[in-house]
Amino acid sequence: MNLQRPNVSEASGDGQAFSNVRKLINDVCDRLNVPERCRLKLNECERELIVHFPVKFDDGNAKIFTGFRVLHNDTRGPAKGGIRYHPDVTLDETRALAALMTLKTAVANVPFGGAKGAVICDPKVMSQDELERLTRRYTAEISIVIGPECDIPAPDVGTNPQVMAWIMDTYSMGKGHSVPAVVTGKPIEIGGSKGRFEATGRGCTISALLATKNLGMNPREATVAIQGFGNVGAVAARLLAREGCRVVAISDSRGGVYNQNGLNVDKLLAYKRETGAVCDFKDTENVTNDELLGVPCDILVPAALGGQLNQANAASVKTKVVIEGANNPTTPEADMILSDNGVLVVPDILANMGGVVVSYLEWVQGLQSFFWDESQVNEYLGKIMTNSFTEVWEISQSEKVNMRVAAYVLALRRLTVAMCLRGIYP
Repeated sequence: MNLQRPNVSEASGDGQAFSNVRKLINDVCDRLNVPERCRLKLNECERELIVHFPVKFDDGNAKIFTGFRVLHNDTRGPAKGGIRYHPDVTLDETRALAALMTLKTAVANVPFGGAKGAVICDPKVMSQDELERLTRRYTAEISIVIGPECDIPAPDVGTNPQVMAWIMDTYSMGKGHSVPAVVTGKPIEIGGSKGRFEATGRGCTISALLATKNLGMNPREATVAIQGFGNVGAVAARLLAREGCRVVAISDSRGGVYNQNGLNVDKLLAYKRETGAVCDFKDTENVTNDELLGVPCDILVPAALGGQLNQANAASVKTKVVIEGANNPTTPEADMILSDNGVLVVPDILANMGGVVVSYLEWVQGLQSFFWDESQVNEYLGKIMTNSFTEVWEISQSEKVNMRVAAYVLALRRLTVAMCLRGIYP
């Protein structure tokens, strides 16, 4: 058996993602006069686990993979955060995503903290059996830090309900009984929540409709461009189209398509299932992912990966509203450019928090073995999204700051109160 070892530089990463999040945390801490002990705690992750583990491939060879599980802060409750499978993920990015989860759960005002997990791999080139073996081994490695009372994973880029099912089963085998609350985003048949799969995209849709309402726009006259046609982007596209919006551009990892007269989202979904991509769809013009970000539209939804809106392309963005469906899709430099150009950016910790809101419901259902129907779940999600958006909007207007700063203000106020109440042990 041949054994391939991981590239150490892949695991560490030299990105600035976590530094960027920390800078904005510190800027808002200055604005709020947050006590130094709270600021210090928010600037660091409470726990970081790095694991290296072998996975046997179908051809008999094996490879060593590197994975992470990072807990940023659990002051307000058990940590919550997805698991990402991607060839370019790093520890720095995982730290940043964990910190954003801390802020997101505080904005949503659900009793969770923030965490994130990742494995450096390319799930698109792995068989189903290989993915299962990787998932089960990774779960075994991080099982010392996860659990329904302390740290609850969920799907993210490159993972799905099936991956969550494998995690739940592996963890449960170690405990000797089923533990459905150890993960959220799992299949309904083994304790998942109705409405969870669509929750993040639905939350983005609610955010987009609230943003247009506050700007005096008519959604039925709005045009939409969406980068990313996975779970979040596809659901948002379908729901926004149902609200009367004209979706003019959509892309996936291979490229995108554009038609100023609008796309038939349902037919495009069927085409992607058939061909594996959206490119060359009938009566459309092919565009690159970067070109899509410059398409003239009223609502732009970056729902792919982080850093897509950056200093190099932000000035070419021609939209009125950006709804951050992805985590951390806009760099600080791009944020400033968009703000100067009068673009309303609804930040990730508000726009895409629908997933964690319904994850909270799924977690509660798993603990209590009492389940709600989809209409009840969607009603609760709509209520929380609307309340949170309204709170952030009011802070933005009263303090004359953009929506990202306003969301951080709301989150850090709640976190500061909780940390001061709990104090420092011993």
